Amino acid sequence: MSRRALVTGITGQDGYYLAELLLNQGYTVFGMLRPEPRQNFRRIAPLEDRLTLEVADLRDGKSIRDLVERVAPDEIYNLAGNSFVPDSWQEPIEAGDVMGLGVVRLLESIRAVNPAIRLLQVGSSEMFGQVDIEPQNERTPYCPRTPYGAAKVFAANMVANYRRHFGLFACTAIAYTHESPLRNKRFVVRKVTDAAARIKLGLQDKLVLGNLDAARDWGFAGDYVRAMWMMLQRDAADDFVIATGEKHSVRRLVEQAFARVELDWRQYVEVDPHLFRPEDSTTLRGDITKAREELGWSPEVHFDDLVRMMVDADLERAAVDIA
Repeated sequence: MSRRALVTGITGQDGYYLAELLLNQGYTVFGMLRPEPRQNFRRIAPLEDRLTLEVADLRDGKSIRDLVERVAPDEIYNLAGNSFVPDSWQEPIEAGDVMGLGVVRLLESIRAVNPAIRLLQVGSSEMFGQVDIEPQNERTPYCPRTPYGAAKVFAANMVANYRRHFGLFACTAIAYTHESPLRNKRFVVRKVTDAAARIKLGLQDKLVLGNLDAARDWGFAGDYVRAMWMMLQRDAADDFVIATGEKHSVRRLVEQAFARVELDWRQYVEVDPHLFRPEDSTTLRGDITKAREELGWSPEVHFDDLVRMMVDADLERAAVDIA
């Protein structure tokens, strides 16, 4: 009998890659959708006939408990929530309710329905905020500087407390920024790769960016969901930093993207100081020693390969616009 997995946030970037991995592992996969009618199913369309989609709301405890009872999963992967961090300043109550209290509702549902269910909570490097310690590991103190990061810290602390107090198999993947061709264009890596493709094909004239020296620990979403799955296959639950251990600047990102389309980026990229952000000075870089030693996990897709992958996908999409 195949294992059953429930994935919240199934319509997002990570939802697609995780669902694909689980299906390839022989799981029966259930995806949770929000009750709101306006949702984008484009990402999961290639998998939709292999999934069962269910409606529930992390803001509603009864809704979540009913879903867990109905699906009877062996594993739950909580990927739900708006991952575009600046939005959390516009909707801080929503961020706290969905990404903070929503996790407690999941934990309570597991405890009430079947304490043997395993839970993977996706955390974030935003939990560390503007720390002075680099790289960060599982023992680095949290110091969130956004409502998004604060909600993720609350969730991670509750996961750890339910693990200790109730003995639940619940863990947090402290995932650093991860990208893919499925990423929204609001995020800088996809913004750059899309612009490089469109400029190459004559659909766009220039690209305006902020601080080119800002650096991030960027990885590939497909690698990160593999780590999440591996975390739930262990004998004991624990939290892990999931990252690459390397930082790359926006300047390197731009150089790699435009080199892929054989253009000199300096002719097309403009810097607007108004786009500089306070977090550009942060030193977020993950230490994946624990994940490497205890999970046997390490990222397989290098940053330069990730950028090329995304540029190639955007070239294909932009060519459709021309056609």
